[in-house]
Amino acid sequence: MSEIKKGKYMFGTVKVGERGQIVIPKEARDIFNIKAGDELLVFGDKEKGIAIAKMDLMKELVLKVLEGFGDFE
Repeated sequence: MSEIKKGKYMFGTVKVGERGQIVIPKEARDIFNIKAGDELLVFGDKEKGIAIAKMDLMKELVLKVLEGFGDFE
């Protein structure tokens, strides 16, 4: 693992298994507090690649967005 810029990391490479699975490097799991059983969202952009986010963090973001809807009335 190398920290490219404060808070920005490169964790190295992983191999895709026969069933399409990858292993998230331990350093990444530790930094992002990813535990067995956590739900992750997988996003994709054909030009930019794949991104993975913890579901609980995305739920917080969606709730903040929805709470803001009332401010536009």
